[in-house]
Amino acid sequence: MTVSPLAAVPETWNRNGLPAWSFFSTDMLEAEKELLFRRHWQLVCHVSDIPNAGDFMTLDVVGERALVIRGKDGAVRAFHNLCRHRGSRVVADERGTCKSAIICPFHGWAYNFDGTLRGAAQPRTLPQMDPHEMGLKPVEMDICHGFVFVRFKPGPQPAMSQVLARFADELAQYDLDDIQPSGDGFDATLMTANWKCVRDVDNEGYHVPVAHPGLHDLYGNAYHDEPFHKGTSRSLGGFREGPGRFWSVRNYKKILQAPETLDDAHKGAWLYIGIFPNLVLGFYPDQVIFYHEFPKDVGETIQRSASYRRGDEDRRMRAARYLSMRIDRITSKEDEQLIEWTWEAAFSSGYDGIVLSDLEYGVHSYHEELRRHFPVLLEDEPPAGQLAARNAALLSMAHESGQDENSPLT
Repeated sequence: MTVSPLAAVPETWNRNGLPAWSFFSTDMLEAEKELLFRRHWQLVCHVSDIPNAGDFMTLDVVGERALVIRGKDGAVRAFHNLCRHRGSRVVADERGTCKSAIICPFHGWAYNFDGTLRGAAQPRTLPQMDPHEMGLKPVEMDICHGFVFVRFKPGPQPAMSQVLARFADELAQYDLDDIQPSGDGFDATLMTANWKCVRDVDNEGYHVPVAHPGLHDLYGNAYHDEPFHKGTSRSLGGFREGPGRFWSVRNYKKILQAPETLDDAHKGAWLYIGIFPNLVLGFYPDQVIFYHEFPKDVGETIQRSASYRRGDEDRRMRAARYLSMRIDRITSKEDEQLIEWTWEAAFSSGYDGIVLSDLEYGVHSYHEELRRHFPVLLEDEPPAGQLAARNAALLSMAHESGQDENSPLT
């Protein structure tokens, strides 16, 4: 069951959004990289993406490089994709399989799948090295519902099982440990906009009836967003009655036979779970998807995504999945344009900020989550080079005074 977002909206709240300077400040971007993207869990893949010993996936995030690999013992481990010799990537590709060892492509240093150093090229020219001390540096890792998450530095989020605890019963219906890669690989789309513009468009369904005719044909008025709560949000789009006007929607509804593991509310609905700061998991009767974005520059963002089929997928379900992906791809392209327009607006001499509808309360609640991490957003832009220090001081004051018991410092 969903709760209408209108029921959660207080009578008075800040409808003006984040300050304009936060979308253009290079100091803000560097602070976001440190406090958000390095210190929060980032999704790399599903365990089914690396089923065999030596299979690996990599993830590049704001200058960090992660390597996730399955060992000969079947265990999945995460390391910095960083050779201990000269700092080269030990694997160059986004995904692949190492035959018997991880071989650095620079000088040929070899590492076992458990990260220990197997040997260096021409070892007599080097000092004696302990295989554990000189092994690949581990990255903190957590696996939840089969999804592999990494975190480059300690941060405020608990284990992912705790982050997603309030959705545990709902997600159990989707047999997430048994999903398999769709075969479409991982997509990376470059957007000309600040990464927060992506979140602002994605965190509300107010624009769906006008901007996404295909998606609106699927949902009708049955789509609801719920605000962020303890770092997560939930949205549910129940299918409207009737066959649908668009070819993809009409045939998707006609072909889809939802799994019996789903209750009636989820057999005809798309469910989205947002995880702060940048991840969305999508649960459809026919597949599971994820997408997340990472800043490349102040005005450039990379959105990475992947999809997974059900482990028991038959021909009918495969056809339904093709149609749902077609609806999704069209919606994503429509959103890309909206995101770039949102970014362009702030350059106009006629732009004087935004005003949020009650139906955009999800945007506001996400901004509030950002302000918890960056109380500096409540002030004028600090002088160049002083943002990180000022924000740290504000966080410390809030923590010491007990004003924010959920501060990222706790």
